Amino acid sequence: MNTRRTRIYEGKAKILYEGPEPGTLIVHYKDDATAFNAQKKAVIDGKGVLNNRISEMIFTRLNELGLPTHFLKRLNMREQLVREVEIIPLEVVVRNVAAGSLSKRLGIEEGTALPRSIIEFYYKKDELNDPMVSEEHITAFNWATPQEIDDMMHLAIRINDFMSGLFLGIGIKLVDFKVEFGRLYENDMMRVVLADEISPDSCRLWDIKTQDKLDKDRFRRDMGGLVEAYQEVAKRLGIMPELAEPERSRPQLVKSD
Repeated sequence: MNTRRTRIYEGKAKILYEGPEPGTLIVHYKDDATAFNAQKKAVIDGKGVLNNRISEMIFTRLNELGLPTHFLKRLNMREQLVREVEIIPLEVVVRNVAAGSLSKRLGIEEGTALPRSIIEFYYKKDELNDPMVSEEHITAFNWATPQEIDDMMHLAIRINDFMSGLFLGIGIKLVDFKVEFGRLYENDMMRVVLADEISPDSCRLWDIKTQDKLDKDRFRRDMGGLVEAYQEVAKRLGIMPELAEPERSRPQLVKSD
């Protein structure tokens, strides 16, 4: 790796470097897997490569649909070029099926279809375990304006519509997903754009026939087979990455019926 680059920030799964031009950043996808606010950690060979490719495909399609994102292009197996944005300190979660914390919080059996898609906001603060917050909190503490909340909700619904259809077409149920947004400043204009990533790290994806989990719950719940599950998602999306990096030969997944 080029050590001369200026490192801006290192998160749990990615590193941000200064980009080649002002207003750009390079995102490097790591193989680190974390859960429960990084209380559980592991390095899983090849995860970063798969997430980079899957996120690239989804962001490219969203850009083509006219949804504003920070994504510019993929640079190599592990890195992509993005626009620099001011991240809004909220995680926006869209839920279509009860799972995870929603099931625990409300006592709804995991796998129950929700009456309609539900959007939740969580305050991005690791030391507080990213608590759930209401629109009242968001506007009172000035994390986002009412207009920005409207923009994020509108974009989240459109992303959900697109991704639900995309995954349904390859036999996968989009249970829920988390997205982040940022403020993109261009000249005197500011607009809210999709940032961060969309990958099996940030979505719950279940095989429609078998209900097999094809996402990070395999790591959270000690189920094993994380990279194989991510490979299956990439394969069905038609983007199985070239094994250009010497990342050891991978076990073949049995094809679904």
